[in-house]
Amino acid sequence: MAEDYDLVILGAGTGGYVAAIRAAQHGLKVAIVEKGKVGGTCLHRGCIPSKALLRSAEVFATAKDADQFGVVTGEVTLDFFKVQERKSQIVDQLYRGVQHLMKKGDIDVFDGIGRILGPSIFSPTPGTVSVEMANGEENKMLIGKNVIIATGSSARTLPGLEVDGTFILTSEEALQLEELPTSIVIVGGGVIGIEWASMLNDFGVDVTVLEVGSNILPTEDEDISQEAARLLKNKGVKLITNAILLPETLEKSEQVAVSFEVNGNAQRIQADKLLLSVGRSPNVEGIGLGNTDIQVSEGAIAVNEYYQTKESHIYAIGDVIGGMQLAHVASHEGIIAVDHLASKQPEPLNYFSVAKCVYSHPEIASIGLTEASAKEDGFQIKVGKFPFKAIGKALVYGETDGFVKIIVNEANDDLLGVHMIGPHVTDMISEAAIAKVLDAAHWEVAQTIHPHPTLSEIIGEAALAVDGLAIHL
Repeated sequence: MAEDYDLVILGAGTGGYVAAIRAAQHGLKVAIVEKGKVGGTCLHRGCIPSKALLRSAEVFATAKDADQFGVVTGEVTLDFFKVQERKSQIVDQLYRGVQHLMKKGDIDVFDGIGRILGPSIFSPTPGTVSVEMANGEENKMLIGKNVIIATGSSARTLPGLEVDGTFILTSEEALQLEELPTSIVIVGGGVIGIEWASMLNDFGVDVTVLEVGSNILPTEDEDISQEAARLLKNKGVKLITNAILLPETLEKSEQVAVSFEVNGNAQRIQADKLLLSVGRSPNVEGIGLGNTDIQVSEGAIAVNEYYQTKESHIYAIGDVIGGMQLAHVASHEGIIAVDHLASKQPEPLNYFSVAKCVYSHPEIASIGLTEASAKEDGFQIKVGKFPFKAIGKALVYGETDGFVKIIVNEANDDLLGVHMIGPHVTDMISEAAIAKVLDAAHWEVAQTIHPHPTLSEIIGEAALAVDGLAIHL
């Protein structure tokens, strides 16, 4: 028997469940279909578990260096079983929280695989969702006045390097490791690859990163990328750029070995594990898009500024539409989509006002244009840069590497971009995000009184540095 809803959502990841909550706040009757667990990849196989491991790695590294703070700890050892146990406890607690939110919003959750059907006796337009129930029950038919596709993405692999869970892993398999390898090769120097490189290095693993491009973190400002590379190398991470992998040379025995070329010169590397970190692909298969007029472009669902597809009552958000593929972006896209279908006239999302974070050690955060992209867009710019080594709280904290860089439009003093590398910058970037939303000038940021001593003082100093007026350098 078919059930009627104001909104049916495919996927209960961060974008999907936030959209469901928003719709419930508007008084809509909502169903959400999820083949795994509510919370999706971010909660169970991505953001949260990886950051829990990163925190344990940071504490381990700090404990080994505790004598610089006058704390004598003796020999510091790692219990990786407890590290994984803590990670699981965090995930379980947050999972229970999301389940509670679904009940609080009176949101119906269907455990199974949802597919959009074509026009039927139930609905004259595509939008009816058939749910293949995970528990073997008869398929459910959900009739939604509106549908949101929030099916997320999956880790990309490379032909010839099939994931086996033993020698070749993606981040999802790596999160389930029962013991740390002695050595690992990470293919890909983007955000996920660098986070894993930093984490495993702090855990004491011998880490090599192979990046096909000329720089790691290629979407970051070049100064940030270069500083991150320098600091990772100082920690002992081996970074090899311009590396073209040769999958046909793969061999697996007690370890995994593979060859690669750098500027035409062949080299071979061997390690206990090989971690593929080469991006993520939108999950567009098997969800019934062929029964609709929805367009897929370059592997992602095409949408307008309110996330409507070619079928105006079907929306799509999050990783499945490509773009920034960040959990906080998916959440905000979900809110905009729901507000739009509820006729609340939301403002479209300005992606240049979205902060990005890399949770390596040191952390990296950025918003807006890089220096290179600002110049490519034709802006005449001013740049302010200030190092953490001149910030008192950084000295107290024991982490003085890194800097904050601010890029300003010379014509009107608008902030074009803010880029940070150093301690706790993933928390501090929100000040720059607020400044972008409010269309603040750099001198307004400079006039904001930052309490002393704090790490956030560096933002005010960098803003002053745009006009050569930094105080403490």
